[in-house]
Amino acid sequence: MVAIAPTDTEIIVIGSGIGGLTCAAMLARYGFDVIVCESHSIAGGAAHGFERDGFSFDSGPSLYSGLSYSPSANPLRQVLDAIGEKLPCITYDTWGCCLPEGDFDTSVGASQFGEVLAQLRGAAAVAEWRQLQRIMEPYAKAATALPSLALRFDLGSVFTLGKFAPAFLQSAGDAIALAGPFSKIMDKNVKDPFVRNWLNLLCFLLSGLPADGTIAAEVAFMFADWYRPNAVLDYPIGGSAALVNALVRGLERHGGRLLLNSHVAEVLVENNRAAGVRLRSGKIIRSHKAVVSNASVWDTLKLLPETSVPQRFRQERQATPECDSFMHLHLGIDAAGVPSDLACHYIFVKDWEMGVSAPQNVVLVSIPSLLDPDLAPPGKHVIHAYTPGNEPYDLWQKLARSSEEYKLQKQARAQVMWEALERIIPNIRSRCEVTLVGTPLTHERFLRRHRGSYGPGIRAGSGLFPGPRTPLAGLFCCGDSTFPGIGLPAVAASGAIAANTIAPLYKHLQLIKEVIS
Repeated sequence: MVAIAPTDTEIIVIGSGIGGLTCAAMLARYGFDVIVCESHSIAGGAAHGFERDGFSFDSGPSLYSGLSYSPSANPLRQVLDAIGEKLPCITYDTWGCCLPEGDFDTSVGASQFGEVLAQLRGAAAVAEWRQLQRIMEPYAKAATALPSLALRFDLGSVFTLGKFAPAFLQSAGDAIALAGPFSKIMDKNVKDPFVRNWLNLLCFLLSGLPADGTIAAEVAFMFADWYRPNAVLDYPIGGSAALVNALVRGLERHGGRLLLNSHVAEVLVENNRAAGVRLRSGKIIRSHKAVVSNASVWDTLKLLPETSVPQRFRQERQATPECDSFMHLHLGIDAAGVPSDLACHYIFVKDWEMGVSAPQNVVLVSIPSLLDPDLAPPGKHVIHAYTPGNEPYDLWQKLARSSEEYKLQKQARAQVMWEALERIIPNIRSRCEVTLVGTPLTHERFLRRHRGSYGPGIRAGSGLFPGPRTPLAGLFCCGDSTFPGIGLPAVAASGAIAANTIAPLYKHLQLIKEVIS
């Protein structure tokens, strides 16, 4: 029998990215009737997994932490706990660096990076780093004092945050600094050029912006998670698809539904309220309580009738600055003779002087089959290399994907990723059995990303990510266009915050008591 799509529900969530799935799963856990409408045949958005010729690939994020234990400050782990889902992970602590200074391994934890600095820069740099760790301790406490699962964007937050207020108020002075750019803290305390470059790199990987554009709270959270004693990184067994599947299981176990191949063409507005959606197929699904958009700010605006929100709101949101896009290499390789001591992840930087956000300057490499061999056939490896939010869309927007010019540009713009990979596996090209090159147009087409963008490039100190509410009654937003911003932990937090804001206060308080008390 063919399942018949429902015609009405309480809440519709547009998009099954991590923000949308966390929001929907939490709403289902609260007892709402929830439907997620996903355009593609696979759930997960930018974090979905896919298979090709026996190789299982992560489409996007591959570096995780705070998922393998509870309680955790990671909002994604908090959501999984709330919906009762386990996520088996492999833990490790080391990744590789291919930097202008040379190739070396470094680890999370309180001490190992100091050993790296001692070899590269000497005792003065080590002392400066140790001092920064001490300075960041109160900031880290402030950044993690308020659990994401307790946040909501209404007056009910006075009650949901009440029990956590004493710890937060103890760090109130530090919390004020957390709202500004991390560069203010860095400029006061860090002079060594390599340490400054390293911190700018970490900021860029967190937010898509260097230290002067990254909110200090993100860096403080990272220090709390990475540079503490016995810290570990996590990789979900089964890759990012396993994470997505856990959220879908939680959604469905609590009564929610996921509709794949269900592209939302328009948000229906009746009596000045979001009342449902019209799918591209023409089918209409009505919502009695709310519509939540996990699409980007720019794509959400496209779904709204022109007069449904104030023109000023539309213009301000449309003008949201955007981060650049990506180049991707997904490879399935013959692993015979590949060194057994490779790291799962590598960071490649061509030239510090260019700046960490410069096009073609930073490449990330993931070889997750080193940790989870089942991701590849026996004797093989899967590799994902990508330029993280530093590929200009303008270079691609006028090219036809079927044209020879496009094919040639794909080859040319992929060279920096091959260069990074050859630092790790010199004969990588001859080993390839599957080679997939992705561009900003690929990112735009398959991930439904506006101009293939990593997300909003809102600089700390010059703007704030908006909350889940909109001027249109019944319409909420979540995902990387809303507070707290870009990255897996952030979008998971945004989904939970949107769900909490919709949920009755008494149910939210009960969840806090059950999950984080």
